[in-house]
Amino acid sequence: MRWREHPEPDVSAEPAYSGTSRPRRTVVALGGNAIAPAGTGGTAEEQTRNIRRAMTLIAELIVDGREIVITHGNGPQVGNLLLKNEMAKDVVPAMPLDWCVAQTQATIGYQMITALEHALEAHGDLSTVVPVISRIEVSADDPAWSDPSKPIGPYITDEAEVARRRRDGQQFVDLGGRGWRRVVPSPRPRTLLESMTINLLLDAGAVVVANGGGGIPMVRGDDGLLVGVEAVIDKDLAGALLARELRATGLVILTDVEAVAVDFGTPRQRWLSKIGTRDLRTLAAKGEFARGSMGPKVEAALTFVDDTGMPAAIGSLDDVIAVVRGHAGTLVVPDAATAERSRS
Repeated sequence: MRWREHPEPDVSAEPAYSGTSRPRRTVVALGGNAIAPAGTGGTAEEQTRNIRRAMTLIAELIVDGREIVITHGNGPQVGNLLLKNEMAKDVVPAMPLDWCVAQTQATIGYQMITALEHALEAHGDLSTVVPVISRIEVSADDPAWSDPSKPIGPYITDEAEVARRRRDGQQFVDLGGRGWRRVVPSPRPRTLLESMTINLLLDAGAVVVANGGGGIPMVRGDDGLLVGVEAVIDKDLAGALLARELRATGLVILTDVEAVAVDFGTPRQRWLSKIGTRDLRTLAAKGEFARGSMGPKVEAALTFVDDTGMPAAIGSLDDVIAVVRGHAGTLVVPDAATAERSRS
């Protein structure tokens, strides 16, 4: 095993809120589309190159003295597995959705640890990087079970194919000219089941990759035992839960735009640099942030800041170092009432 000594971090260039515990524990949430961007083939070679690029940037945060926990999306990767399920169902048994989430956690985690170790070695840092197969407990009574809303898998334009899959129990939403897409429940994450394992690894000096794809969704049956379910947990909300349960001093959500914007995509578009929770929640209530894109990221940031009194940031992967330092992206900070509630 290769353990890391924590250097004294340079906080001279960072905002005042970062003068907390040292090293500062930060959860960095990387979107699945950063690994397999839309419009690419999604080959292993492409995804490996994208992961290497991302981990090179993350390595700079670690050698700067931060204690980093990485979480990531897996939407494109799970979509590919579901397509393979359909194409090969007459040859090999199709795997359930919770299995697909677990498989992509392992595959992406394997690539991340290899790439991050290489990037750290270039800095003379011999940190051990550990991927953790991560489960999240959700409630069997969550309203999401009766309102499937999370699109997964490819678009389908063949009505007969949609009808056949509906007979098999799958549910679809009509997206107009693009076709239909399967939807599944997206219950809220309640409990991180691997928190003890992750904390032990962090205390030993490891860098941890966890909660991939929002975690493997599990419910507790009448017998008290956990069982995997056909659902997708929002990765940003799960990232906020991960950061809260690990007592992180910051949550960073990386996406494919430079920051949170109001009037996005219009001539009036305006990027938000720093904003308090009250003002951001007001904008969210006005419908400024789309449910399928920036909305969950804003909700996750608000949840983390409200629960902990610590800041959250949303920004571009390309600007990750500046985003973490509060110099790029959108920095969400607690209002006075939030900070007081978190201290009490």
